[in-house]
Amino acid sequence: MTPTELQKKLGELLALPAETEWVEFKRNNDKPDEIGEYLSAIANGAALHGKQTGYIVWGIKDGAHEVIGTSFVPKRAKVGNEALENWLLRLLNPRIDFTIHEFKYGEFPVVLFEVQAANSTPVRFSGEAFIRVGSYKKKLKDFPEKERKLWQMLSSTHEDWSAQIVEAASLDDLDSTALQFARAQYRIKHPQRADEMDSWDDVTFLNKAKVCIGGKVTHAALVLLGKEESAHLLAPAAAQLTWVLRNEARVDQDYEHFGLPLILSSDRILKKVRNLTIRHLPSRTLFPHEVSQYDPWVMRETLHNCIAHQDYTLRGRTSLVETPDSLLFTNMGTFIPGTVEDMIRSDAPPAVYRNKFLADGMVNLNMIDTIGSGIKKMFMAQRLRNFPMPDFDLSKTNEVSVRLTGQILDEKYTQMLMARGELDLMDVIALDKVQKRRAISDNEFKRLKVQHLIEGRRPNLFVSAEVALATGAKAAYIKHRGLDKAHYKALVISYFEQFGQSKRADIAAFLLEKISDALSTEQKENRIKNLLQEMRREGTLKSEGQGPGALWKLAKTATDSKNLDHSDQG
Repeated sequence: MTPTELQKKLGELLALPAETEWVEFKRNNDKPDEIGEYLSAIANGAALHGKQTGYIVWGIKDGAHEVIGTSFVPKRAKVGNEALENWLLRLLNPRIDFTIHEFKYGEFPVVLFEVQAANSTPVRFSGEAFIRVGSYKKKLKDFPEKERKLWQMLSSTHEDWSAQIVEAASLDDLDSTALQFARAQYRIKHPQRADEMDSWDDVTFLNKAKVCIGGKVTHAALVLLGKEESAHLLAPAAAQLTWVLRNEARVDQDYEHFGLPLILSSDRILKKVRNLTIRHLPSRTLFPHEVSQYDPWVMRETLHNCIAHQDYTLRGRTSLVETPDSLLFTNMGTFIPGTVEDMIRSDAPPAVYRNKFLADGMVNLNMIDTIGSGIKKMFMAQRLRNFPMPDFDLSKTNEVSVRLTGQILDEKYTQMLMARGELDLMDVIALDKVQKRRAISDNEFKRLKVQHLIEGRRPNLFVSAEVALATGAKAAYIKHRGLDKAHYKALVISYFEQFGQSKRADIAAFLLEKISDALSTEQKENRIKNLLQEMRREGTLKSEGQGPGALWKLAKTATDSKNLDHSDQG
């Protein structure tokens, strides 16, 4: 906006009777988290009220709509070493446009954020969607009526690319083998229609399967059933699958591309995966469990969900990257349901679906489960196999990745799943994050703590003693929890009794592998440093010389040294 337009716009906003759900006035509040939450609230509020744009204005007296100026200068503000604007954009999902204007209104400096309304899904900041309720900012999920209305507003403006008819295409552009396969899968999905199916011609079948409309070929029909040479009819969109094989060093060893029809290519790409048998030995038994690295249904559901959710207008491929211990599935587009946890809790179809026509067709052709339940079933399947949970990465713009881990990461986590079959799925997912050394939310932390499932201090959490004892993982628990300080002091004394003297680096190397695995390498090194300094202050150790070349040795006799205060706990 020009300076004149900015003056006019601010005048219009000040003339409003009160703060609305799409306008927020502030004085000097420049807390980055607060700004991000308000961007989410204003974007969602604007969409809810049919506005294309919402506004946040700094320099206004609260409640009076009086311009008094602000000291907030957003274009110079940083979060750590990152510019505020970039930081906000990175944590908004999906990304929206917002423009920052800094100008003078009379003699007063004013800042105006021009915020694009949500247009496909509620806007979230740091994983949470917000809304304005009167003059207050609230979490959207706490107001289901507003959330439902917002989804209805967004769905009414959403155009389903997959349902669009391709005027230049005909049934001759569909692959005959794919059609035969599709009929067989439809018969499996709808056994009650098996008899009448025999009388259907191709047009009737394709209409019944909901991949064609009135006998006309749609984008969905081409994606699933189109001939390879008909791919140009989707242009500029692309529908292709890519398999990549990488070794332990993550170096590409092999690859292959698979084109139309995707109903056949999805089976072909999954056959490339080397689904090996692995063995693990539960505690207190001599009989190993033999399982495949990956559950075939979970692999298939993950890949087919990538196909269903892909934003084909972004012209990217759906990829499957295979390494010795994992499969990484990636598709283009934002994750419309918002968060995986919300999707699992609701266990229902999202109100807006990027390619609903394509997804409905894939359900009818037995490619994916009923819309909305597949993700939860994937987690349940992994839980029943006592394997790590699927990892969804929603951090990148216009890209969603799902990693399936094909190995046991933490034996005691696996033993815990075997022993505690009654655990709620959400608690299993939270514990899975703990075994992977990932951050958990405050709510997850409280739930796990109150059930005594975890111990330690964030971020260094581990499976609790209660679970470790129940599953026979006592040794692993002690290793993760760490031993008391007296134990480590006794190890140091024994070391010097054997070797006489040593450089500090050699002592540190000796202790490093004995310190709790719940600590990072840096934390271990700090603990060793503090331990040695404390023993020197006590008069147990002494050093001769300075710097890395200094020699450390016992300052007391062995008998005196063993007389340490063993009540000292670390």
